Amino acid sequence: MVEQIKKQLDLENILTKAHRFQPLSRAEIKYLLTIDEEEQVQLLFTAARDTRNKYFGNKVFLYGFVYFSTWCRNDCTFCFYGASNSHSNRYRKNDQEILDAAYRLAESGVQLIDLTMGEDPFFFQNTEEFLKLARLIEKIKKHTGLPVMISPGAAPNEVIKAFKEAGADWYACYQETHTPELFNKLRLKQSYDFRLSKKHYAKEIGLLIEEGILTGIGDTVDDVINSLEKMRELKAQQVRVMSFTPQKGSRMENWESPSRRRELLSIAVMRLLFPNKLIPASLDVDGITGLQERIMAGANVVTSIIPPNTGLAGVSRSLLDINEGFRTVEGVIPLLEILGLIPATVDEYSFWLNNEKNLLVTGVNLVSKIV
Repeated sequence: MVEQIKKQLDLENILTKAHRFQPLSRAEIKYLLTIDEEEQVQLLFTAARDTRNKYFGNKVFLYGFVYFSTWCRNDCTFCFYGASNSHSNRYRKNDQEILDAAYRLAESGVQLIDLTMGEDPFFFQNTEEFLKLARLIEKIKKHTGLPVMISPGAAPNEVIKAFKEAGADWYACYQETHTPELFNKLRLKQSYDFRLSKKHYAKEIGLLIEEGILTGIGDTVDDVINSLEKMRELKAQQVRVMSFTPQKGSRMENWESPSRRRELLSIAVMRLLFPNKLIPASLDVDGITGLQERIMAGANVVTSIIPPNTGLAGVSRSLLDINEGFRTVEGVIPLLEILGLIPATVDEYSFWLNNEKNLLVTGVNLVSKIV
């Protein structure tokens, strides 16, 4: 009984510090990531939601996802689309198919278009193809008026700059872990420092940054904390965590999919550490059935909304819920309403986005919340 009371007091003290925006120590973050009593877990989730509501009210952002090429030159151990995986569904969408998908997503009510590809040799061996992609960004921006995120892998700096000049707002390039030794086991024959440098360069030229990690891939709690510290150092405007899902034909095919508890605790801790930033709840891991618990842990973005019957795939679970229409704005809104939440408007998203861009350039935060 005494030990239980002490745990309760320890948790309350840490959460009080977080609410006062006092920095949490590494030991305190580890405490939050390792709590296992359900009452304490729910206290953490409640604190995360309260923090989210302070900055974003009852508004949630919705991201449209266009995975336009599943070819990749890399052979990451965790990925369904690794170069050596003969089970992967390979495709490369043409310009019109990309535009059509982006326009459908815009009409459906998303606030951002996320253009994602593997490190497709078709592009990496011919810079002109990357420049054609930059022209597509211009067309999407002009036609939809929506912000665009580009996720092209560790592209050359001149290409990242071309995307920025074409109007891209975000650059996403997940490290998966910020423990170099673990990175080397996951992203075979890739450079940890080189990949990280791309995000620093993108930020230097004015792009907002999304950074992401995987959990359940041999990572420890300390590895997660390493990533949280690096995300804070990078000052990423959007941070995410996803649970590993074993992929047929990948080198980690026989690994067990982990309990979602680590992911949910990480989302909640991210919300406390990065109170006014964006934290996704991805439909790519558990589909629509896993959305509620991620939102309840403090997430405020629904990602991987994909139009059905377009031949587009997801990343983690390539076909989950897509053609059934569950990974659509119409499929997501009823669940948000149950939770007392509603999609933000495009103007509200742009308001937050423009504030972050101003902060990136001037260091001055113009607003504290979107509502």
